[in-house]
Amino acid sequence: MKRRTVQDLETTKEMTGLVEQACLVAKDAAFNLRDFLENSSNMAFIAVQDCEKELDRAERKIDDGITTAITQVSEVEARELLACLKFIIDLERIGDLAWSVTQRLQRLTPKILRDDRRDLIAMADILERMLEVVHKGFVNRDLESANWILKTDSQIDHVCRAVFQRHLESKSKDRARDYSTNLLLMAQAFERAGDHTKNLGEELVHLVEGRSVRHEPKRSRGSRTAHET
Repeated sequence: MKRRTVQDLETTKEMTGLVEQACLVAKDAAFNLRDFLENSSNMAFIAVQDCEKELDRAERKIDDGITTAITQVSEVEARELLACLKFIIDLERIGDLAWSVTQRLQRLTPKILRDDRRDLIAMADILERMLEVVHKGFVNRDLESANWILKTDSQIDHVCRAVFQRHLESKSKDRARDYSTNLLLMAQAFERAGDHTKNLGEELVHLVEGRSVRHEPKRSRGSRTAHET
């Protein structure tokens, strides 16, 4: 059995710490995006951009160090390092999507309509809460948090479908084609961010229990989740 060194333990701890921080940064991105939707705050706009940059830096740091680190640790720590890599990939993508929505919002003309603003704010709020639970689940290795994330993703999907239905079926002259296109792209970005957050929930289950739920049938997964919670 390979003996672990202090350096090996510190590397694993550093990677885990980076992911814990990245979870909070992604949550902050969602929070500031919601603030930008509600108040058009320039500070919120800059904050989302800063979050995206910080997540990029965290991904580069983990990507640069993971290859060497994973060959020098125990099997249990190797699994944790692989989880860190998977986590940061999804978190970085969430930051990109939040930033893309923020940029599109800033350029949007005419100004966003009330129903659209309400739905985008709702999706940002759900995303923020999911990412807050992701952080809690990762820090505490909490299966209940993972199960909650897997169930909550459907709420973003539901709001996204409502936006698509309203814009694809509406014949209102208040909604120009370019405006509707931008709204649909923003709703889709939120839906994709929710999917990435769901990936984090699935990876958390794998980290805690050592089993994959990604390819389980939905009915089986739902039954297991209901039983466990």
